[in-house]
Amino acid sequence: MSTPCKRISYAELRSRFKDGMSILFGGFMAVGTPDGIVRDLLDSGVKDLTIIGNDTATPDSGIGILIANRRVRKVISSHIGTNPETGRQMIAGEIEVELVPQGTLAERIRCGGAGLGGVLTPTGVGTIVEEGKTKLSFDGIEYLVERPIRADMAILKAYRADEKGNLTYQRAARNFNPLMALAADYVVAETDEIVNAGDIDPELVMTPGILVNALILCGEK
Repeated sequence: MSTPCKRISYAELRSRFKDGMSILFGGFMAVGTPDGIVRDLLDSGVKDLTIIGNDTATPDSGIGILIANRRVRKVISSHIGTNPETGRQMIAGEIEVELVPQGTLAERIRCGGAGLGGVLTPTGVGTIVEEGKTKLSFDGIEYLVERPIRADMAILKAYRADEKGNLTYQRAARNFNPLMALAADYVVAETDEIVNAGDIDPELVMTPGILVNALILCGEK
């Protein structure tokens, strides 16, 4: 019999924060990003973070508050245009930004979770994206070798979880969350509700509990 996923507090999670750590975060324009965990990262004083996700939201929402408060050393993302502070710090040389096409970003994370050595993609060939990367050619088509991405921690935002860590998401909040759960050494989900095992229809489980190390109930200290 599998053991229940560990339910923890924000304070317990804070003990895992370290300067220089890498974090995969769910969310698309902050929808699906765990605001409570992000706020606790800010309050903890942790710095020099590498954050990996689709975008950097805005200076006052989602993961963007960490950038606005200068806690981030590097961003790996497909889009930063909605957060002018990310762009300003990048131009000033205060933050490193690695821009990755969205599909390529998703595949690199998936490869990290699957234990693969990388993915071949024609996206970015002949552009600035290919700088410093290996190129291979098959059947007359050039491909970039894009390496896998993994992180120390993945932070997710779920709508409902059961005590074994199985997760569901609400509408568009699903976006990158299931993907991020694949490729981190420690996966924690902030959830609006925790129910008994068996109360979630297996057909509705979007992230299986075997991938989730810990649950935090939203707003519970």
